[in-house]
Amino acid sequence: MGRPKGSFGKQPNRYWSKEAKYEYVKLILDGEISMKQLAKDNGLSRGMLSIWIKRYQEKGLEGLENKRKPGNPLVKFQNRKSLTQMEQLQYENMRLRIENERLKKGYTTEEVMALRQRRSSKRNTRS
Repeated sequence: MGRPKGSFGKQPNRYWSKEAKYEYVKLILDGEISMKQLAKDNGLSRGMLSIWIKRYQEKGLEGLENKRKPGNPLVKFQNRKSLTQMEQLQYENMRLRIENERLKKGYTTEEVMALRQRRSSKRNTRS
């Protein structure tokens, strides 16, 4: 049967707002509670708290802002049935930029398609 997928026994990724991070950092820096105790009480890692403190000391409150993860920029165009002329141009431009980056790294279009084919065939087979 194998090992279950996902993070078995772990909590899923949690989102911490800038204000929540600031509250934790403030408690530690004011000396009201130790980092170890705060981490234990709230189910946080001390490493994460250390990073928050370091960022706060370096950049202030803006250092605690959550960074946006890049993701796939083409998805917003691919999931729509009809695109305006401007959106079609943006989609084509973005697609060509991605292809250009792949070519800079030495990939050919055929190699990329072969990789996709291998990945999808692995997903479709069961062991």
